[in-house]
Amino acid sequence: MIRQARTVAGRRQDKYAVKPKLERWRVWVVLSCLLGLFALLLGRGLYLQTWNEGFLQDQGDARYRRTLKLDSNRGMITDRNGEPLAISTPVQSIWLSPRSMRVLPAGEQRSKDWKQGDDDELVPVSREEVKSLATMLGISNDELLAKLNETRKNKNGEDVKSDFLWVKRHISPADAKRVLALNVPGVYSQTEYRRYYPAGEVMAHVVGFTNVDGKGQEGFEMTKEAMLSGKPGSRTVIRDRRGYIVEDVSTIIPPQEGQTLQLSIDRRIQYLAYRELKNAVDNSKAVGGAIVVLDARTGEVLAMANAPSYNPNSRAKIDPAHKRNRALTDLYEPGSTMKAITVAMALNAGKVTPTTVIQTGNGTMSIGPATIKDDHAVGAATVEHIIQKSSNVGAAKMALMMDREDMSNFFHDVGFGERLNTGFPGESPGRVRPWKTWRPIEQATMAYGYGVSVSVMQMARAYQIFAGNGEVHPVTFTKLVAPAPGKQVVSAETAAQVRKMLEMVTQPGGTATRAQVVGYRVGGKTGTAKKLVNGVYSDTARVGSFVGLAPISNPRLIVAVMIDEPSFDLRYGGLVAAPVFSNVVAGTLRLLGVPPDAPTTNILLPGNEPEVKEET
Repeated sequence: MIRQARTVAGRRQDKYAVKPKLERWRVWVVLSCLLGLFALLLGRGLYLQTWNEGFLQDQGDARYRRTLKLDSNRGMITDRNGEPLAISTPVQSIWLSPRSMRVLPAGEQRSKDWKQGDDDELVPVSREEVKSLATMLGISNDELLAKLNETRKNKNGEDVKSDFLWVKRHISPADAKRVLALNVPGVYSQTEYRRYYPAGEVMAHVVGFTNVDGKGQEGFEMTKEAMLSGKPGSRTVIRDRRGYIVEDVSTIIPPQEGQTLQLSIDRRIQYLAYRELKNAVDNSKAVGGAIVVLDARTGEVLAMANAPSYNPNSRAKIDPAHKRNRALTDLYEPGSTMKAITVAMALNAGKVTPTTVIQTGNGTMSIGPATIKDDHAVGAATVEHIIQKSSNVGAAKMALMMDREDMSNFFHDVGFGERLNTGFPGESPGRVRPWKTWRPIEQATMAYGYGVSVSVMQMARAYQIFAGNGEVHPVTFTKLVAPAPGKQVVSAETAAQVRKMLEMVTQPGGTATRAQVVGYRVGGKTGTAKKLVNGVYSDTARVGSFVGLAPISNPRLIVAVMIDEPSFDLRYGGLVAAPVFSNVVAGTLRLLGVPPDAPTTNILLPGNEPEVKEET
């Protein structure tokens, strides 16, 4: 009974109890909040997927997408006969990613359970592995550790490690294979190309060299960079954070190989020229020297060498001073080699003939306070003998017969004071002062090579007017199919007259008997000029030079030799430069198959009289 009464009472309480009622506005508030959040998420998604897609894509690409450069094979440089002068060989370069590597503390080893490809945050590398890698690469352990720990500032100013770091460039594939065999995680190799120069120092100043990235630094490697380098290809890939390539994401663009550059240089003649020049520089204890060999008919450069030289295969050991291309960039006062130009000018202008007698007296001539002197008195002499004996007074008198403007124009016609436009870096135009500023003494001294500065290449080119019919052709380092049109400077008759005088210079009584070649008639002119040192002509420093043609009956070669500051007893051009000409011409004419134009007994040496020497 009691239980039933309680039950009835409970029901009465439930009947009259107040039940909570959910207000309609609260429902709409909650629903609105949920819908608002959904709309916010939807808007954010649309913003990220539509309006800000490019930014996010760039961020993702920056972390995982990489465009790999596919190096093109650099074009080969060859001589005129197709012999290689510069070639590219495949090599390996070792790299790693310090940002993805963690060097373990000393004594700690990598877990045995770890394997390449595990999803660890960083690749663990032990100190022992770092030491083995450094030893194999030939660098110090401390240097390698420093590279692994090196940091740089990012855009946010934070210190971060590099994603990519070269450790050793350009090693042989066999060495790279041994490095990878160490199985140090995070170390990779990449194929590159290294330039190799078979001729070494013999061809250094012509070909030049490239840097470690394959960019031309000197010579034709630099001037023909666009032609030789080709165009690199590309490969776009996705990499994980350890550097593994996951997949290719675009079509591979193959590289375009560089073109082959064929020069006019003949490797055999170049070797002869460099060998003889180097011997002369070494034997005379000279500061340096240069030689140029031109094809007399076309203007092609068959050889151009300098001493001292350098080995382009060893970039790290190149002395910057040895990279100077003296034949094209260095200027010197040519001395008596200029006298042939002066005589040609006077002959062509009708001022003199080969047999015109010029009185040189006792070998002195005064112009105002200045005095011009001959190294030895010639007296009354024909124009032919003035060249043969190398008379300064005689050359000066012929120059003073000329109008200043006409003389200046003639110098420019043969290429003095003008760039040769060979395309070679650092080419000097030389120096010829404006004719309006010339005083009589300056006009006179220019006749025998003072007051005008030229390069060895310019002197070789100027002598082209004597090699044929009086024309001068552009100088070129590119092999020609046919000679370029020439510029007529003197008449063919004048050219023949000067050739005869140049041959007399190499005969007894001339200053260049050491230039003679067995079996061939040759001609040329010696020069011995004082050097300007600190604005004053030195009493000891000289430049000995010789420029000549061979064979004189039908010139095929023009050879210009310059020796800078030989020992004082060998300062004369006839002693130090003429023998270089003789040896180079003898070998070159035989290499080219030029038939002899004289008997093998044609060598004529001075008799009892002393050898004629000149100094201007």
